[in-house]
Amino acid sequence: AGGSGDTQRAIIDLERQLSDGFAVTVTPDVLQRSVSQGQLAGLAIFQWAQADGYAYLSTCEYPVSGEEGHWLPTPPGYAPALLPCWGQMRPFVLRERSDECQPAVQPQYSEDVTSHFYLEALEVYQTVNNLSSEQMEIARFWADDPGKTGTPPGHSLAILTQVVKDQDLTLDQAAEAYARLGIALADSFISCWQTKFATDIVRPVTYIQQFIDPGWIPPVNTPPFPEYTSGHSVQTAAAAAVLGALFGDDYAFTDHTHDDLGYAPRSFASFSDLASEAAISRLYGGIHYNSAIEVGLQQGACIGQRVNTLRFRN
Repeated sequence: AGGSGDTQRAIIDLERQLSDGFAVTVTPDVLQRSVSQGQLAGLAIFQWAQADGYAYLSTCEYPVSGEEGHWLPTPPGYAPALLPCWGQMRPFVLRERSDECQPAVQPQYSEDVTSHFYLEALEVYQTVNNLSSEQMEIARFWADDPGKTGTPPGHSLAILTQVVKDQDLTLDQAAEAYARLGIALADSFISCWQTKFATDIVRPVTYIQQFIDPGWIPPVNTPPFPEYTSGHSVQTAAAAAVLGALFGDDYAFTDHTHDDLGYAPRSFASFSDLASEAAISRLYGGIHYNSAIEVGLQQGACIGQRVNTLRFRN
């Protein structure tokens, strides 16, 4: 299997710790049968994953068109597009490369100062320039920049881990919850990336610097891929739909994901409230137009509802 040497060593150490722990709670015969069963299941999953398209889709390149209104690399790093072919990956519950859960409405690019597109860019500009301290806190809490904190899907999984512990779920209950959420997150990013690279819309920072304020810099770095729709919106809305179906949407909780970084925990009355805050954080961060946020929430809810129709066998 792939992965860095440190990752491989950590996995081996964890396996050894688990084996030592189980050895004092079950008989050697039960332990060996359980290990064999787990290895068979893991092999089946690994073999199935080999055909998902990752091997070649993860390395494709995306030429910048340079056409009016289309995506351009963004400051400060001006990195090339990240995983432009991810939308072609094999999904779990969505039909492959279909329009299922795809937005019916696409942005209409315009430089006219009276146009909806310009006014949305102006909204981003004015919102960021007048952020309250709490709005800035929200933008940073949900930034989830790879390399600095966990990733956005990692944040959603961390939330589930907190709920699993709070609810003291059994192993089978926890396994199903993680499976459902993992499927929702995977299909969310496939669906969102399909939308992003089909529409190929310019980011707010590029548009604002060109037509509103050349010196403007957003408080959160813009990730390297097109604008529409918002990945945060899609994946957190899908997660909210799944977690709401499992635990009730009105499940109140406090998110401690970033306690280790010194970020104050944030409390929510429901999973829907969490998704709404994660989504709007991208407006506060200067990363997305509001339409990408709102339509992304709808897209994610659609995906989550598809996952909720799955029936797991005991």
